[in-house]
Amino acid sequence: MSWVRSLSFNLAFFVWTAILGVVGLPLLLAPRRVTMCFGRFWAASVLALLRAIVGIGYEIRGLDGVPRDGCIVAMKHQSAWDTLILPVVLGDPAPVLKRELLLLPIYGWFAARAGPIPVNRKAGAGALRRMVARARSVAASKRPIVIFPEGTRVAPGERRAYQSGVAALYQALVLPLVPAAVNSGLFWGRRSFLKRPGRIVLEFLEPIPPGWPRARLMFELEQRIETATDALLQEGRRVASRKPGVRASVHEAPKRAQNR
Repeated sequence: MSWVRSLSFNLAFFVWTAILGVVGLPLLLAPRRVTMCFGRFWAASVLALLRAIVGIGYEIRGLDGVPRDGCIVAMKHQSAWDTLILPVVLGDPAPVLKRELLLLPIYGWFAARAGPIPVNRKAGAGALRRMVARARSVAASKRPIVIFPEGTRVAPGERRAYQSGVAALYQALVLPLVPAAVNSGLFWGRRSFLKRPGRIVLEFLEPIPPGWPRARLMFELEQRIETATDALLQEGRRVASRKPGVRASVHEAPKRAQNR
């Protein structure tokens, strides 16, 4: 049954994305915020398809603690779901992403127009400088900046070294840093075709104020994210073992996320 649901979702995803992408092409000429609103609608609709077809819902915790006047969110990255949820709960985020993603047809066009912070991983130290320069202009507009500190998706239970980009942004922008944990990989795995019913939890943790030394920051950031992620993974596995096959309901984000 999981295979059938996963196949059905994939087909619905690609067909729906293609339809919206073609219909929305004129919006690429509209103001950036209009394009962003369209992208947020697409992301919310895909999450609705995911719930209806596969049975994957979600719960957002700690959103009220995310500063409204600009911040950096350092988020654990386990699944493609993590990128879908960002515009839905944060409103108008600026994610740090691989420049190659902007070259993809349709998705890349809209992503570029939405105002991300692209990074050319092959450019070395120059890429870091350009990322910080772009982030300064984003921070001036009070948009939340989102970075995945490990730099890529990591399977549940695994860890990778936290990259220097998050510290560079923290020190240059002098903004609060919000760690965020997630257990999305339990239900929508990294590079996995199969998707399993359940409830994904995204938890925003207590912000780290500006001014911490680099070494202390990196240690504390990793400890907070990994500890909270391990707890969410255990919680997700307990729920799945108690109620196998039961579809999870969506726990809508607070109104602040919708109005931000």
